[in-house]
Amino acid sequence: MRRGDHSAPIRYDALCKCLTALTENATERRASVHLPRIGAGLAGGSWERIAPLIIQALTDRGVTVTVYDLPSAR
Repeated sequence: MRRGDHSAPIRYDALCKCLTALTENATERRASVHLPRIGAGLAGGSWERIAPLIIQALTDRGVTVTVYDLPSAR
């Protein structure tokens, strides 16, 4: 998936690997995870595709996740 400019497309496989590592770290530390809608917006990814990856990697494994909607850039 590409944006209208020349930025690199989001790599969903790389995002999954990062989420797996994040899950391991959060579990070890008994931490919750707070993040914006990573991969969507400027990165050009689809939140409808990214949200289930976060749920599968983190929430389904017992990690509490809070996703923040940040104001759009003007």
